Amino acid sequence: MGASLSNTGDNGSSPTGVTGLGDMPESCVALVFMYLTPPEICNLARLNRAFRGAASSDAVWESKLPSNYHHMLDLLPHWRYEGLSKKSIFALLSRPVSFDNDKKEVWLDRVSGRICMSISSKAMSITSSEDRRHWNWFPTDESRFQVVAYCQQVWWFEVSGTVKFPFPPDIYTLTFRIHIGKFLKRLGRRVSNFEHTHGWDLGPVRYELSTADGQRAVSECLLHDIEQNDAKGNIKRGCWIEYKVGEFIVSGSDPVTEVRFSMKQIDCTHSKGGLCVDSVSITPSDLGRCRNREFL
Repeated sequence: MGASLSNTGDNGSSPTGVTGLGDMPESCVALVFMYLTPPEICNLARLNRAFRGAASSDAVWESKLPSNYHHMLDLLPHWRYEGLSKKSIFALLSRPVSFDNDKKEVWLDRVSGRICMSISSKAMSITSSEDRRHWNWFPTDESRFQVVAYCQQVWWFEVSGTVKFPFPPDIYTLTFRIHIGKFLKRLGRRVSNFEHTHGWDLGPVRYELSTADGQRAVSECLLHDIEQNDAKGNIKRGCWIEYKVGEFIVSGSDPVTEVRFSMKQIDCTHSKGGLCVDSVSITPSDLGRCRNREFL
């Protein structure tokens, strides 16, 4: 097979007269491509003309798009996707598509073609967020939304939100992205500030996830604990933390899935503060494992 690869010319035929991969019918190559990932297809497209033609087939890329990709297209102006091939549509949707006044983004994972979503803290309900003594917002390029919410000091801490979206059938994980302390750039270096960080070691934060069809997940943890060094010795203090709240299942019969989520610490016997809340992400639960297999 190695000899066939090296001897296959760009025009699809073998210069030595020996049958090679370039002699395969484009339709057969396209059938094989349906079992490969988008990165694999793009790599193989460089081999010869037949592979390039199969790699541009609408049938191939239709199989990589989720069943309800047209709902994502509905979030875009019509002129952005009018007349595009399925390959170009996949490329378009693999970049973040904003909606809800740019407070939410949805996109296709480039390897698996599965739907992922991120929800800005700007789209969430935050108790006392209108009072700058308790909460404020500051811009940062460390957030995909370019802004995060910062809790300066509160007695009643509660952040909640809701999203309704036609997720395709899958098992999804919901995660909060938070940061203990504040951070800034000083002389070109990133510096963390824990001046206002307090109270999180005195009581657990409660995370909740629920869906309109009755699924529910609840967990509690001390933020003081999750910022400590992990099992590999990596220091989490001063870094963004992805906290998994739970999972929910979308079946094929669900046209639109409503997901509610919250993060709260409402023990008013003590104040707490010094916490950044960036966003909530919803991704397929085994996405990381699929990506790892892709690069083995």
